[in-house]
Amino acid sequence: MIALTRSVCLALTLVLTATAAQAADRARLETFLEVTGFDVALDSIRLSASSAPAMLGLEAEDFGTQWTVMADDVFNTAKMHDMALDILGATLEDDLLDHATEFYDTDLGRRLVVAENNSHMEDDSEAKSEAGQAIVAGLERIGSPRLDALKRMNGASDSAGTAVRAIQEVQVRFLMAAAAAGVIELKMEEPDLREAMRADEDELRQSIAESALSGAAYTYQAFSDAEVLEYAKALEDPDMRKVYDLMNAVQYEIMANRYEALAARMRNLQPSQEL
Repeated sequence: MIALTRSVCLALTLVLTATAAQAADRARLETFLEVTGFDVALDSIRLSASSAPAMLGLEAEDFGTQWTVMADDVFNTAKMHDMALDILGATLEDDLLDHATEFYDTDLGRRLVVAENNSHMEDDSEAKSEAGQAIVAGLERIGSPRLDALKRMNGASDSAGTAVRAIQEVQVRFLMAAAAAGVIELKMEEPDLREAMRADEDELRQSIAESALSGAAYTYQAFSDAEVLEYAKALEDPDMRKVYDLMNAVQYEIMANRYEALAARMRNLQPSQEL
């Protein structure tokens, strides 16, 4: 056996310690994803793939049976999961991770995550939307204070107001990638495309707000008014706002990345057409 010098032993110890620390950090992040339900939220990105062709003026059926196989491969759950861990590992501070984990590891937090996970993965989005709208209409008729609590929840979970710009960014990156891949012929330059989207910004913001409200009304219908208000207050905590701002940024970055990858793969399935 080769004898190790003291310096080599010290170096090896430092490497092993660093590796163990990284593994521990990874394990904590894995727990964070599961406890907060962010892992299921990431998985639900895959469901949005069905709407991707519509952005290009196409239908998923236009691609035949290969579409499902290709979309499932591009929006691979393990791939998106690893991407989230990599980004969060470099950006999520320990105190923020602990703050969010502690809330969602309570009885209320665990029940909220179950409801959110079920809502994220529900296939019939149209039925869900109609049910949520009906609940909102009923709450409006009776002047329920629950509506204000739901609106507070939605405002706090997107406290940076990123939804509109993020969705636009996903669309621009997807369209530019599709044009580069020859899937479509894009008649606009990128600055003109962004300007055209900004012209519809108010309408998009209103649509997102209405959709978010009906979605929250549906998702949290089994919770009491007091529990909904408690959740709203928890989300309004400055530390929780930072956590959600980061999670939103991670989710939209992964979505944009996967849509760009999808566009590159679509070149083999669809001939070029004008947009």
